Amino acid sequence: MLQTVIPRGYAPCLNLYDTQKAIGLLKRLFEDTLGGALHLRRVSAPLFVEASTGLNDDLNGVERPVSFDIPDAAREAQVVHSLAKWKRMALYRYQFSVGEGLYTDMNAIRRDEELDNLHSVYVDQWDWEKVLAPRDRNVEYLKDTVRTIVEAMRETQGTLRSVFPQLTALPPLPAEVSFVTAQELEDRWPERSPREREDAWVKAHPCTFLMGIGGALKSGRPHDGRAPDYDDWILNGDILMWNSVLERAFEVSSMGIRVDPEAMDRQLTVSGCDHRRELPFHKLLLEGKLPLTIGGGIGQSRLCMLLLGKAHIGEVQASVWDEQTITACREAGVVLL
Repeated sequence: MLQTVIPRGYAPCLNLYDTQKAIGLLKRLFEDTLGGALHLRRVSAPLFVEASTGLNDDLNGVERPVSFDIPDAAREAQVVHSLAKWKRMALYRYQFSVGEGLYTDMNAIRRDEELDNLHSVYVDQWDWEKVLAPRDRNVEYLKDTVRTIVEAMRETQGTLRSVFPQLTALPPLPAEVSFVTAQELEDRWPERSPREREDAWVKAHPCTFLMGIGGALKSGRPHDGRAPDYDDWILNGDILMWNSVLERAFEVSSMGIRVDPEAMDRQLTVSGCDHRRELPFHKLLLEGKLPLTIGGGIGQSRLCMLLLGKAHIGEVQASVWDEQTITACREAGVVLL
């Protein structure tokens, strides 16, 4: 079934060549700005991890990782879904201090992703992680970090608009961030789906941080799935922007303060994932040996879509698409890379 929708009358702001130039400039600008603002150092990251370590991100718990054997190492490897747990282990191994952090280019394959305007089996993110002091493990520190990230996006947009004046046809990113919890949205619109709640709120509050994702709400259902072993479900959220091209809420980042031993213990139990307690990463965390951290992933293709005014993620990244999507985009004049 075709999931791609091209808005009526859509025309990209930039041609193919300028799009490629703008993508390169955007990525250089944003990662430099983000690294400076959050005191992050760039590190190299794996494309795959050893399956037995428990370092791969389980996402919603049903996605199948791409796996393969490495005969010479006698190991089974998995292509990463994300680097949520790997980053925290890296901070521990590299002995980062409080207030210091890392960022990296993360490239992943999510084979079970449903393909549409926003989703591809190829995922590219700026993954980042930072060591926290115990006193900073709170909602206000989380909110301040969100504001810093949004300001880095705004600075990047400002430079892009000066280099490519065509982009001034798009609305500027809002300076003010609205903070709301998933429970507050459910209380307000209990009859609507999570996606419908997001659209309704973000249309009125075009830059929003939606907090408290992963745990069950009063309805007994979570707003969205989160693995139990990286984000603290009370201290996490998504940065959502109003996308004027697609006229919908648009997630550009998932992030949060990470689980401490108490939160990990609680979330593993409620998720029925107690078997993970014996994995190397989980044992270290439950023993209190890993640093307290905050971190997240910022979608590279998502940010490119938003700041360049693109209607389909395939306009800013090269991937594989079904025949219906290819035909629909070709007929609408949308160039898939």
